[in-house]
Amino acid sequence: MTSVRHIAVVCPRFADGATVGGAETLLRRLADRIAASGRQVTFLTTCAQNHHTWENNLPPGQKKVGALDVIYFPVDENRDISTFLRVQESISNRGAVTREDEEIWIKNSVNSQALCDHLKTQGNAYDCIIMGPYLFGLVFHAAQIFPDRTFLAPCLHDEPFAWLSIMKDLFGSVRGFLFNTEPERELARRLFGTPDERSAVVGMGLDVFDAHPESFGHKHGMTAPYLLYSGRREPLKGTPLLLDYMDAFRARTGRDVNVVLTGSGAYDVSPELAPHVLDVGFVSEQEKHEAMAGALAFIHPSVNESLGIVLLESWLARTPALVHARGEVLRWQCARSGGGVWFRHYPDFETALLRLMDDPPLRARMGEAGRAYVEREYAWSAVEARLWAALEILHQDR
Repeated sequence: MTSVRHIAVVCPRFADGATVGGAETLLRRLADRIAASGRQVTFLTTCAQNHHTWENNLPPGQKKVGALDVIYFPVDENRDISTFLRVQESISNRGAVTREDEEIWIKNSVNSQALCDHLKTQGNAYDCIIMGPYLFGLVFHAAQIFPDRTFLAPCLHDEPFAWLSIMKDLFGSVRGFLFNTEPERELARRLFGTPDERSAVVGMGLDVFDAHPESFGHKHGMTAPYLLYSGRREPLKGTPLLLDYMDAFRARTGRDVNVVLTGSGAYDVSPELAPHVLDVGFVSEQEKHEAMAGALAFIHPSVNESLGIVLLESWLARTPALVHARGEVLRWQCARSGGGVWFRHYPDFETALLRLMDDPPLRARMGEAGRAYVEREYAWSAVEARLWAALEILHQDR
């Protein structure tokens, strides 16, 4: 990647200790690896930490974070949030929205005029600009400033927002795309006609770890097997479905299996299931890995993922996965690795979970297959090779 020396990375939030989503984690880790290779990386982000309020609770300005030059810009405070939410609800429910509605929605999304002004005045200093995820007004507007050197890491899902006409404009304007998986690239191809020569599947590297499978259960006094879910607890992630299915499973089968939750977010649970749910909230990486290693299976019921970082981590812990069949990327990962099974509805879920509970050798084979897959496809050496090749080819093709 000799001709690409100074790279800007644009993301609405900077992953710096606080819990953030997969897209922020992806862009931070890619930025760190690019900087570690000797390239100069400037990370452009906002002063917000909370993805619900988008309050400017960090001071604006530049600071050094490791090898990264991080510049914080304030989120625009003139958003018409009520109008934004009104249009967003209509989009989410797949209601009729006009082009004018779409433009109102993106205008009142999370934006930062200060960040865009920086790109307008300083953008020529960057050989390329990597930005994502696609869903924010900040990314939409920043991508229009230097589209010929902008590479979108969209973290694209098959969701109502992806079908907006303004997203066709976004995907049609930028230089290239850094996708996380082949199904994500195929979705962009179907929705926007993105040409293969302007895209690459890169993903994110993970570091191999080992964790003792008995540590977590011993620490928390657990003797029954458990399913583990890690991440935000919300309908889009499938956590209400998970808890409903587990309630039904225990009632129907009489089998003693618990649920462990790490992460954040409120949730409703029945009185019958409540004693069998352990919510440990935010935990260290070490404890999360120990929870993964000790789990009967890692369950990822989301249907909106472009990579599934926690799924890959669970495989490094040698734990099989149970995912929703409508989650195209997660199902693809399971089929490709041999590390997991999927369910379409409750009968599938019950059958799959009983099979995993009653066949320890199968669980072991799946866990080992998943780990081998991650070590092969998501070692940093493999990810970096794909990233360097993509940026060099796409940059030279300008």
